[in-house]
Amino acid sequence: MKKTMSREVDLGNEPVRHLLLVLAVPAITSQVVNALYNMVDRMYIGHIPDVGALALTGVGVCMPLIMIVSAFAALVGNGGAPRASIFMGKGEKEKAEKTLGNCFTTQLIVSAVLTAILLLWNRNMLLAFGASGNTIEYAVQYMNIYSIGTVFVQLTLGMNAFITAQGFTKTGMLSVLIGAVINIVLDPIFIFGFGMGVRGAALATILSQACSCIWVLTFLFGKKTTLRIKKENMGLSRSVIVPCLALGSAVFIMQASESVISVCFNSSLLKYGGDIAVGAMTILTSVMQFAMLPLQGLGQGAQPIISYNYGAGNRERVKGAFWLLLKSSLLYATLLWVLVMLFPQMFAAMFTADAALIEFTRTALRIYMACMLLFGIQMACQMTFMSIGNAKSSIIVAVMRKFILLLPLIYIVPQIWKSNQTMAVYLAEPIADFLAVSFTAVLFFFQFRKVLAEMERRKPKQEQ
Repeated sequence: MKKTMSREVDLGNEPVRHLLLVLAVPAITSQVVNALYNMVDRMYIGHIPDVGALALTGVGVCMPLIMIVSAFAALVGNGGAPRASIFMGKGEKEKAEKTLGNCFTTQLIVSAVLTAILLLWNRNMLLAFGASGNTIEYAVQYMNIYSIGTVFVQLTLGMNAFITAQGFTKTGMLSVLIGAVINIVLDPIFIFGFGMGVRGAALATILSQACSCIWVLTFLFGKKTTLRIKKENMGLSRSVIVPCLALGSAVFIMQASESVISVCFNSSLLKYGGDIAVGAMTILTSVMQFAMLPLQGLGQGAQPIISYNYGAGNRERVKGAFWLLLKSSLLYATLLWVLVMLFPQMFAAMFTADAALIEFTRTALRIYMACMLLFGIQMACQMTFMSIGNAKSSIIVAVMRKFILLLPLIYIVPQIWKSNQTMAVYLAEPIADFLAVSFTAVLFFFQFRKVLAEMERRKPKQEQ
């Protein structure tokens, strides 16, 4: 069968530098714009008269649950999309479409289960996640409405990965852009115009996600896509969906662990620093999210290139795409780190007008993101593991960073730095980041050499 790819790009022949630019810019734009969903909510909420700081803290406590929803979307979409790209590189379009159909069905099932759980038990979970008596009602108000839109979030994030994986980068970017623009417009109308407060922010978010979802599904069911969702491919097959979930489990663990870590951070900070420390954490995670998502966008831009050429057996293009991804990621991470270190108060003021919270966050942000410049290495290696279908290594690095390193450090560091236990909690992040990046870089060095050597050995056979 002839190898099939997007009409927008030629993944097997165009210069890698040009491809990464063409694919990464829309992917980065999509990631940044996607971050605006929750960030704009927090910006507006933080400026609600009289109650802004408490409302911001309450919505911040919702983040672990929101992260879980996104993590399940990544489990299916980020696991299935690279496999679809690899199949396309091999010229196996039928297997690629079977992968797409199975992932679509799985996301519908996951969405239904998550919606039921979030509607029934969000209050209990929010209290366990660090909400206080002062902030719980704001958190519940937000989650009661957000939960209804779970299916839209799942399908938009998960299925859009298949659009990007085909090389339809502009379409993938528009998927997110449409929703973000609608959200930005609706937020002030619902929050301030209709006086709905945090409920208005949640309603604006789910309505905008619904619009994005309609756009994504219209494309994947339509005639312009290379891979189409078809009824005959929607029946679940163990041999199809299990490898997708295995590959996606690394990203799932990485994102779900963010939820677990967020709970641990919030509970520890509430203990040592009170509501102001938890409120600062909301801002810190927002800034970190803004920092990380463009790195993920670069990785998503490189993923179709690496996956397709890995499937096609083109060793030099796989190697070239990785090194370009690494250099680009390091450059971005370093530049943003410089900005955060020099102007932390600027980032804090985006989310709140409370002077005390801004001053507290200024110091905390410098500590929390001290090793952010190294994340270019972490994300480039992680995304390359995903792109070549190395689920095992992806899971190892994800587990190492969060569960083995960061989770214990949240509780250990405050016992060492007892003079300022609140800031000690924040310090756990850069210590874990430094150790995790070092481990990931060493593991990747050996694993990638092995993959390239294997591709070189296969090359003569493929060329016969």
